[in-house]
Amino acid sequence: MTDAGAARLPGENESGIEREMRALGAAARAAARELARTPADAKIEALNAAATELRRTSGDIVAANTRDMMAAEDKDLSEAMLDRLLLTPERIEAMAVGLDEIARLPDPVGEVIAEWDRPNGMKISRVRTPIGVIGIIYESRPNVTADAGGLCLKAGNAAILRCGSESFHSSRAIADALRAGLKSAGLPEAAIQLVPTTNRAAVGALLAMHEFVDVIVPRGGRGLIERVQREARMPVFAHLEGLCHVYVHGAADPAMARSIVLNAKMRRTGICGAAETLLIDRAALGQLKGIVDDLVEAGCELRGDAAAREADARIESATEDDWTTEYLDAILSVRVVDGIDAAMEHIAQYGSDHTEAIVTEDAEAAERFLNEVDSGILLWNASTQFADGGEFGMGAEIGISTGKMHARGPVGAEQLTSFKYQIRGTGQTRP
Repeated sequence: MTDAGAARLPGENESGIEREMRALGAAARAAARELARTPADAKIEALNAAATELRRTSGDIVAANTRDMMAAEDKDLSEAMLDRLLLTPERIEAMAVGLDEIARLPDPVGEVIAEWDRPNGMKISRVRTPIGVIGIIYESRPNVTADAGGLCLKAGNAAILRCGSESFHSSRAIADALRAGLKSAGLPEAAIQLVPTTNRAAVGALLAMHEFVDVIVPRGGRGLIERVQREARMPVFAHLEGLCHVYVHGAADPAMARSIVLNAKMRRTGICGAAETLLIDRAALGQLKGIVDDLVEAGCELRGDAAAREADARIESATEDDWTTEYLDAILSVRVVDGIDAAMEHIAQYGSDHTEAIVTEDAEAAERFLNEVDSGILLWNASTQFADGGEFGMGAEIGISTGKMHARGPVGAEQLTSFKYQIRGTGQTRP
């Protein structure tokens, strides 16, 4: 089915879209071969030039975003989704800064991860290499265009970007700036390509192009992730829901707990690192009123279990679905737990392996939480909103991988590489 008002590739039917997508794939594969031998300085030049172009065309990007915002408002999207879509001069500057930071990162390509000598005199090295062509499918957030394109380039990969229909015009304007950076540095413009259609048939075509695309990175809601995992003919770095928890332990500092819970939920409610469930230890139940005071004043709706409602009447009744809902809105579920084991059991049952935080002054309890909770990111006395590649010093991220193979947590330039073994001998033969 074609989205209403969708931009189209040449060719009006699915076979035409498939042909055009394969042409994108072939161009990306050729560009990836060139990028694999591109020196670090040329990639830095392209990234810096792209950042300059983002700043120069900021007004044009805002205008394109205004067009997307007007269409999105007609679709009655939530406030959180509109916030994810919105671009301001400040957010465009943040994208440019992100590209500058990616440019300054050490080049991962060619890094010797490990090396050793064998008794027969052979010298073995494990060396980072580009993956090749990476397909990124994402929804709503146009800044992913800059982050994904920049990180793929840094790691020597070509990128095929498929944005959501809501952010099509914004993403196209950003991609134009990235391609201008590539051209300025003498690199192939096909190294970063935006799928020029919102027709959903393009997604199916991309997922089938295993001869051109080495890895798919989906970033969006459960429906998108499940479709990609079901249909992809190549490996997937899955970015599932951010069902993030904050556990206020019995030994939590009250002022710190209030500050962290408020920030984790309300700094930006529409990002994957926003807390969706507060677990409060029964031993810390006296702290709940202050936490609720802050959240209610900030406009947050609270839904809790019977013990939480008994402790504070402003908390509404939670259903079983609340424990598995990524609200991406000013809503927080609250459960009272009896100790750290109950908190970890709740996270294991309902979490999405994304990001969890513990607030406590008890170092032993904190270490148990950090070591025993099986999520990609664990924090002690810090907000879940730090679940971001930029905050990790990666410059940016494509997403937070909730899988366990290859990449986990923030997917930055280093995570977008593979490796190969190089063996240097002096004439050895195997007996």
